[in-house]
Amino acid sequence: MRYFPVNLDLRKRPAVVVGGGAVALRKCGSLLEADASITVIAPRLHPALRELGEQGRVKLRERTYASGDLAGAAIVFTATGDLTVDMEVAREAKGLGIPVDVAGSPDLGTCVSPAVVARGDLIITVSTGGRAPALAGLVRREIEERFGEEYSAVAALFGAIREKLLTENRGAAYNKCLFERLAGHDMPHLYRQRAFAEIDRLLLELLGPGYSHAELGVVEKEPE
Repeated sequence: MRYFPVNLDLRKRPAVVVGGGAVALRKCGSLLEADASITVIAPRLHPALRELGEQGRVKLRERTYASGDLAGAAIVFTATGDLTVDMEVAREAKGLGIPVDVAGSPDLGTCVSPAVVARGDLIITVSTGGRAPALAGLVRREIEERFGEEYSAVAALFGAIREKLLTENRGAAYNKCLFERLAGHDMPHLYRQRAFAEIDRLLLELLGPGYSHAELGVVEKEPE
């Protein structure tokens, strides 16, 4: 396994995207979902990127990349379509110890972007190390069909339960046993059936008082 899988917290952290085309736009979309602070550097910009700049959602530097542009970045993406420029960006990023993703030439970078399926706090990623993006996309679509929006509700519920359990200091072994019992009741199916009352009944039976949707502050949201 060449790449070590890890999730990065990029909230409010600086990310640099070098390139102004459709690929750069997709990278910006993912970074915006991660709440990163994005700077785009390119002499020509996709209209949608320009619109993001006008909205104040990304910072635009409408010029060619120059040495020093990566200073302070937490992560770098380069997608210029010009191998010489991409190599220069990758070289500077590596010298600064900044993770860099080189679109179309993964061997030049130090990280790659996986295909992603997000269901609330549940994030499932698929990667072929940049060698077969079409295959990663195929697997992602299969995962999207298998894991619907009900998993977002389950993730929110389990997260709220875990936070409350941690305040009660019942111990890791006890908590693990409880979650295994919860998982055995196919919560995703119950959410698909909108069986909120049944879920609350199970929570009362397994966890005791104080763990209903209302008491946990979890919204009973119906799957889309």
